[in-house]
Formats: sequence, structure tokens, C-alpha cells
Amino acid sequence: MIKKVGMTVKHNVISYLIGEGFRNVFKNKKPTISAITVMILCMLIFGVFFVLGENISHIMQNVEDAQGMQVYLKVGTKEDRMKEIGDKIKAIDGINHVEFVSKEDGFNEIKESWRGAAEGLTSEFMPDSYRVTLSKLELNEQIQEQIKEITGSDLDEIRSSNETISIIMNIGNGIRIFTFGLLIILILFAIVIISNTIKLTVHARRKEISIMKYVGATNSFIRGPFIVEGILIGVISAMIAILIIGLIYTGMIPNLEQSAVVKELEITFVTFTNMFQLLIIVYVMLGIGIGVIGSSISMRKYLEV
Repeated sequence: MIKKVGMTVKHNVISYLIGEGFRNVFKNKKPTISAITVMILCMLIFGVFFVLGENISHIMQNVEDAQGMQVYLKVGTKEDRMKEIGDKIKAIDGINHVEFVSKEDGFNEIKESWRGAAEGLTSEFMPDSYRVTLSKLELNEQIQEQIKEITGSDLDEIRSSNETISIIMNIGNGIRIFTFGLLIILILFAIVIISNTIKLTVHARRKEISIMKYVGATNSFIRGPFIVEGILIGVISAMIAILIIGLIYTGMIPNLEQSAVVKELEITFVTFTNMFQLLIIVYVMLGIGIGVIGSSISMRKYLEV
């Protein structure tokens, strides 16, 4: 019986806190709308760089799958030695794929790309080679050094787009760092906005809060509705921001995919569906976290913390 009464009281308290939080949101319409608007703008700015970062990571992954190096062996390298070199290269950590390119295959590729300019040439003076792709771009130079040790005097040259790889890595890392820094700034800004919005509600109810403290209400009980209010503002802002980003992104991507530059570079983009789950988790966590921190800060003046 006592347990049942305790559960009923607990349920009533939770219902009261949630109900008061909802009433606070709808009671103070102007400051609430202002806070939600600012929060949406902050989340949209972050969302743009989040989406950009996801696509940069996706493009880098595609480059990692395709990018690599061509390891040319000296003309006259014996077949068993070439096989030994190939097996050792395959055993290197960070290698995604190794393909042997015979002198005949290499010559045919040159003929196809050079067309008429290759007439009169033969495959006799072409070197055999290995086409190597990497699992991680940042391992490029390290793997080249290992291949040089494996091939020794049988190595003719290694051709790799080192500069291109370096540029792609720098762009990707730069966007990640910038997005993280921007997120911190926007979180601080959003906390200040929510804190100031809830302060208006707290100030309007300061006498009520004083009476509640006088009759023995705990700080947690008094703080509860305002935390719920902050969470509601954060979550509502997050849901609206996700909807806007989704509509804009799904509208833009088909047009970008049809552009000549994207087709020429064979760039693919992440679908919004693939990003949706991560985006909603990040946004809801941001909304709840910012709401809780902002509302807690706004109560410090009125409660003994």
C-alpha cells in the first residue's frame, strides 16, 4: 500500500514538473519564439558544416579506395622475384588492394590513353608494375618507404599523387577542426540565449518561488519545470532545424550531381537518409544539453546552489 502511494506521489510530481514546463513555454510566447529562432539559426549554421564535413569524409573515403601508387620494377626483374615483391607488398598494413600490371597491360593502357602518339612503340621496354591502393591516405609516405625497402635495387620508381593526397587530407582536417570550434561557439551562444529567456520566466515567478522555498520545496523541485522548459526549447529547435536542413539538402543534391564538374570528377554525395540518424542524435543531445545548462544557470540567482 505504502509502495503504491509512493509511486502515485512520484507520478504526480513528474506530471507537475512536465506540465509546468510546457505551460512556461506557451505562457511566455515572445521570449520563447525568440529563443527558438536563435537556436534554429545556430543549429542551421552548425548543420551546414556538419553536412559538409560528412561529405568531405565520404569523398576522402572514395579517394582512399581509388587513390594509391604505381610501383614500377626495373626491366628484366625475374618473375619469381616479382611475385615475392607482390606478396610482401600485400602483407603491409594499410594496403587496401594490390594489382599486378604486366608490361603488356601497361603498354595497352598507354596506347589507349595516348592513341596515335604510341604508334611504333612496343612493350619490350615497358616495366612490370604493381598498382597499390591504400586503406588510409595518411599512410601514403610510410607505405612508400616500406615498399622501397622490400623492392631494393629492383625498384625503378614509385609514382603517387602525394601533393593531391596532402591537399585532400588538409582540407578534410581543416573542416573537422573548424566545425568543432564553431560548435563550441554556437553552444555557448545558445546557452546564453536560453538562460536569458528562462530568466524572464523565473523573474516573473520570483514571489511564487520564494513561497515554495518557504514551505519547504527543494531546489530540485523548484528547478524542475524550468529545466523542462529549457529542454523543450532545445528539442523543438533541433527538430525544426533538422527538417529545414533535410528539405534544403535533398533539394540541392540532385542539381549538384547533374553539374558537369561533379560528373567529370565522379564525385558522389552522402544521402540525407544516411546522415539522418547521426544528425538527429547530435541535435537532440545538443538541444537537451543546452536546455539543461541554460536553465540551470538562469536559476542560480534565485536558488541556493
